Formats: sequence, structure tokens, C-alpha cells
Amino acid sequence: MTTCRLCGASGLAGVVDLGATPPCELFLTAERLDAPEPTYPLHLRVCTSCWLAQLPPLITPEETFTEYAYFSSYSTSWVEHARRFVDGAGLRPDSFVVEVASNDGYLLQHVVERGVRCLGIEPSANVGRAAIDKGVPTLTEFLSPEVGQRVRAEHGPADLVVANNVYAHIPDVVGFTKGLRALVADDGRVSIEVQHLLTLMELNQYDTIYHEHFQYYTVASALRALASGGLHLVDVELLPTHGGSIRLWAQPGEAPLSQRALDVLAREKAAGLHELSGYEDFAARVAKVRRDLLRFLIDAADAGKTVVGYGAPGKGNTLLNHCGIRPDLLTYTVDRNPYKHGRFTPGSRIPILAPERIAEDRPDYVLVLPWNLRDELVEQLAYVREWGGALVFPIPSLEVVG
Repeated sequence: MTTCRLCGASGLAGVVDLGATPPCELFLTAERLDAPEPTYPLHLRVCTSCWLAQLPPLITPEETFTEYAYFSSYSTSWVEHARRFVDGAGLRPDSFVVEVASNDGYLLQHVVERGVRCLGIEPSANVGRAAIDKGVPTLTEFLSPEVGQRVRAEHGPADLVVANNVYAHIPDVVGFTKGLRALVADDGRVSIEVQHLLTLMELNQYDTIYHEHFQYYTVASALRALASGGLHLVDVELLPTHGGSIRLWAQPGEAPLSQRALDVLAREKAAGLHELSGYEDFAARVAKVRRDLLRFLIDAADAGKTVVGYGAPGKGNTLLNHCGIRPDLLTYTVDRNPYKHGRFTPGSRIPILAPERIAEDRPDYVLVLPWNLRDELVEQLAYVREWGGALVFPIPSLEVVG
């Protein structure tokens, strides 16, 4: 990778090199365990011109999202987050809402309940079928300017376009943004939620670096990305979701930045993220997370303690592979998504079982891989304390919660 995918500049500086891993959502079936497993470099770089942090486009969205293992509705807190968003969106009975990367209808189901017209655009056919089963009209497509124009011609312009946890997943930033612009009415709004690079850096959230995330945004780089497709940033909200996200509000017409947006830009600048200095010690902090987790797991194994995992998220596979964790240190992990049961994590090849297995086996420690759902999972896993077990959170720093 020699040039920035947003501005075309050649000044890309290394931020952290996590080695080479398989794509994080390609969970293995038992039949594939003896087959070769391709790996790809995982080296985060930042453009010193527009400050977009990015990975080289080594895999295509089609490889990841044609059939997808992630169903949003398995996170109770995420569904509630979506409901609150819809409640506060100011929708009218005659509004038209389009969500891009609408997944299994986790958000648009709340729009349908209000009798408001909507459409989901979801590239993964298996996930989109779950949305259709909920009564959410869903188009199986990847968004492009042409698809956006076609939807607009067929359904009319959207008053609200939502794009949650997808703006990082597309290698063609400019084309995708033009697709959003094609969908939205000239007086409409676009809401984009994406992980904030500021919190990723501050809280050592390096496991969210994986191949299906092609870029990582500050408000400064997002402002430039939106402008590349004809959208203007007007407001920013800071959200706790996914360990720290930003909700970007944009519109076709120009308007001054809100004070909230200016405040976040000032925080980013103070953290050094608008210059190279803010990125220089991140690799050292990542290395410490790895050493601390490995030391804990090795000490637990030497002491005869049992450690299992909770969750099989994409971020967990970055952590497992970067740390070199295998079934000798983590016997298995569990997940609420039945699609993953009986499969194995990519690279590390750790078995994925149903959540009930934890209560059956009563392990000493449960390593929580979706740490971003901490509050939800501390409550769900409270029963682990019944036999003296404890939860282990690896990020932002190792913490054992008994």
C-alpha cells in the first residue's frame, strides 16, 4: 500500500504491525480444519496528509459480507441502542428511512413498528433474510453510487439515511459516500456511527483492527471523507458503543459545524491525532496488552486453572491471533449466535460452543472477548461467581473481576 485511499497522498506512516492473520469472520467448520488457511498482513498506517488511518485492501467486501456470521440482534444492548435512536429521530408518518448495512433488521424493525416506510440495504443474503422475516423490506446489494441512484428512482429520496458500523468496512470511501448522497433527499440527513480512532488509541483497543475494517476515523478525517462524496458534516455525538464511537450527522447542503463537533476536533488535536506524534507510542502499549494477557493465561495453566472464553466476535480473533492463543490456553469459547456453534475461530482454531456450556463446566476464569459489551455481560455472567469463578477483561488493560 503506497497511497492513501481517500486523498491519494503517498505519505503513509506505520502505526502498529500485528503480523498476519486470517480474515476475522471466516469461522472454520470441522471439515476445513485440515485445509490451508490464508493469512494477510495486518499493518495499520496513517496518512500524514488527511490523517485517515487505514489498512491495505487485501480482501474484498464480497469475500466477507456475501455470507456473514455477525447478527446484530444477538446483542440486547445494541438493539436497545437502536430503539433509542429511532425514538429520537423525529420521524414523521410520511418519512422514508433507508439503512445501509441494515444487518438483521435490528434498527429498522423499530421503524416498521411505527408504520414508517423504510428500506434496508444489506449485502449479506443470510443476514438479510433474518430482517425480511421480521417484516423489514431488505435489498441484497452493496451500496454504490449506481445502487443509490436506482433506489432513489424506485422509492424516492430518503429523509433519513442511517449507516451504522459500515463506514469503516468499505475500501472505496469516495464511491460509498457518493452512494449515501444519492440516497438522501436534498433536505435530508445522514447519520453514520463508526468507532472513534481517539478512543481506540487512548484505550488500547487494538483488537478492533482487522481486515474487514479498512479505515479508522477521527472527526477530522471523517469530515474530509464525507466531503469527497458531496456531504457536509454538521454535528458529532460521542457514544459509548463499541468502546467509544462517534455519530456523524451530515447533510447535502453546507452548514456551520456545531460546537460539539468543534469540541471533539479540539480533543483530537490535543491528543496529537492531527499530527504524527499522537501515533508514535501506540505499538508499545499494544505489546504490553499482549504480554499481560499471555502471562495471565500461562500462569493460570501452570496452576491447573481452567480458562474459557465468552463470545466469538471479529475483534476477539485479532486478539487471539496476535497473542498466539490456542486451545491449550483457552479451552473453548461460547457465543449466543447458533451460526457459530460447532465452528472454530480462524487462525487460533478454538472451538465455539453454546453459552450453556459455561454453567456445565464451571471454569475458574471466563475471558470476555466482546469487552465493549462489558455492562451487559457482567450482568449476564453473574452466575459465574456462584462457584468462585471470575471474569477476565483484556482491554484496555488486564482486569480480573470476581
